[in-house]
Amino acid sequence: MACEPAVNYGKRNAMNDKATPRNFMMRPEEQPAFAGFMGMKIIEVSPERVTAELLVTEQLTNRNGVLHGGALMAFADNLGGTAATANLPASGGSTATIESKTNFFAGIPKGDVAKAECTPLHRGRTTTVWQTRITRSDGKLAAIVTQTQLMMTKSGT
Repeated sequence: MACEPAVNYGKRNAMNDKATPRNFMMRPEEQPAFAGFMGMKIIEVSPERVTAELLVTEQLTNRNGVLHGGALMAFADNLGGTAATANLPASGGSTATIESKTNFFAGIPKGDVAKAECTPLHRGRTTTVWQTRITRSDGKLAAIVTQTQLMMTKSGT
């Protein structure tokens, strides 16, 4: 007995079903408000590399006084999205994270600065894959995040 699919995965506009239209003119220098809320400082943006820093404040720590894992993943996700945006065509486009994996190696204590470098592993027509290495200020590797970004262009472009 064959099972019917529960979800139609072929809907290209499935991520655009909200009342607010998708931004197809994303620019890497235009960071979302969330980046400012967290305190992210973008240092460098190019199609080959994005670097940034994040001061670990009390508001971003977990119960052990180190950068919360969710805050670290959000930091990396923003950099992956920024890197993908830097690779959009000049005619415009949009990106969305469709997969993310994080390996944690060391905590980053309150008061320290998380430093991140995001570089491409794959840049295809419809997806890009990015690796973000996050270190403490002493250079010790804290995490590696690998994420896949969907690259979207407006219909007809």
